[in-house]
Amino acid sequence: MQRLLNAAILAIASAIGLGSFLYPFFMPQQGEAPNAMAHAQDAPLIFFLLVILCLGAVVSSLSMGSLNAKLVAVLGILTAANAVLRGVPGPAGFTLVFLLPILCGYAYGPTFGFLLGVFSLSVSAFLGFGVGPWLPYQMFAAGWVGLLSGLLPGLQRHPRLEAVLLATWGLVLGFAFGALMNIWFWPYIMAPGASDMYWELGLTVPEVLKRYAGFYVVTSLWWDLARAAGNFVLLLFFAAPVLRLLRRFQKRFFFEVRPA
Repeated sequence: MQRLLNAAILAIASAIGLGSFLYPFFMPQQGEAPNAMAHAQDAPLIFFLLVILCLGAVVSSLSMGSLNAKLVAVLGILTAANAVLRGVPGPAGFTLVFLLPILCGYAYGPTFGFLLGVFSLSVSAFLGFGVGPWLPYQMFAAGWVGLLSGLLPGLQRHPRLEAVLLATWGLVLGFAFGALMNIWFWPYIMAPGASDMYWELGLTVPEVLKRYAGFYVVTSLWWDLARAAGNFVLLLFFAAPVLRLLRRFQKRFFFEVRPA
């Protein structure tokens, strides 16, 4: 029952996130809006709902035993560490912020990965990376990175293949994160007749996809390429040792006493 409750919390949070990204296409803003003003009114509510649902996921996981007090402490430490890693300088869109959500989600499961992605992005924002209407969308996207990583097939018996799998997965997520994050503001950049890269009311789905593809290639592709390449290289070389460390901690935190 608790497992179903935990899955329901993640499903509700993801549904809210997807709805938040997509609803402007169905309830378009009137007139042109600067990027910084996109979602300025609804972002605080979305942030509040996401935090409440994440806290609910923590309580639910504690109740069913997939988390314990020690692992919650590890979650806090990893959240702080990942928030700091976000500040490591790199070329273009390169960042270290996805390394831990991918590996922890893969090692500890979808819930842990989702929580780590969400909390680390929120903490890093308050540490100086910027608090604005874009924040809950970054939190959702980073949370999904960890959640989806927890759904990958386990290849613990094949460490080399496991590293290649995670590196390839990091490559894909590097592009997916950038493509998703553009959507939080793209519907608000309305310039009817001025460019074929912007969204307009009344476009068919193929036309929307074509325009967005053009917008993405011009504005984000090269930044995402650096992020994806960075993910690939880091995971290829560091996935195995980090996973060994994470699994060692997991064995110490969860143990079963059996009669001799």
